[in-house]
Amino acid sequence: MYDPVRPWLERLPAAGWPSLDALNALAEEAHVRTASGQPLRFVAASAADPYYEIHLYETGCVATRGQNWHDLFNALAWLAFPRTKAAINALHAKHIPVEQGRRGRVRDMLTIFDEGGAIVRCADEELVRMVREFRWRELFWDCRDRMLHGMQFIVLGHAVLEKALAPWPGIACKAIFIGAQDDADASAAQLLPTYASPQDLAPLPVFGYPGWLAESARPEFYSDERYFRPFRRS
Repeated sequence: MYDPVRPWLERLPAAGWPSLDALNALAEEAHVRTASGQPLRFVAASAADPYYEIHLYETGCVATRGQNWHDLFNALAWLAFPRTKAAINALHAKHIPVEQGRRGRVRDMLTIFDEGGAIVRCADEELVRMVREFRWRELFWDCRDRMLHGMQFIVLGHAVLEKALAPWPGIACKAIFIGAQDDADASAAQLLPTYASPQDLAPLPVFGYPGWLAESARPEFYSDERYFRPFRRS
């Protein structure tokens, strides 16, 4: 679950909570920029700003609360997925001025992916269909070896990374799909502008991934419809 952000997390001071200076040093070293070309800077959070995304796009300033896991994982996601995060921010900044005060479906999709997104790297179209058709037991148990060798879950949603500190089967992501050899960050950044609503993202119970929870060693785990829901047409 934490593999994408682990290299950055391991470079932060081991003792105490990471400072803004420590996060900014990593962002500067990695030359992280917004789509507008502004250097990314993590700054102390102030009052809530309804135009946060526009402010971020124009200044590069990411409001970051101290000793807050949600904001720390957001910072780590910027470091691990700079192109995707910049694309999400740029799309927000593009749509806010034309929404006339009413949040649209595109921004709903962007927020859901930002908070709970996963990138699924896979070249096996049948495995992808299993996800899209909610065939969870078939994917995670019946075709386990095929899935482990042919599909990778790359979690970038910072809210999901926070929730996973106390893992349980009900944690789910909304996913997009890329090829087996595609760069996750670059591909997600290119794909997101083509999506129009949350329905374009695929639900994904990420803790079904074999080995991420001890319960995944039992086939009946995947029959629990509280977490592995069947597909139902509305």
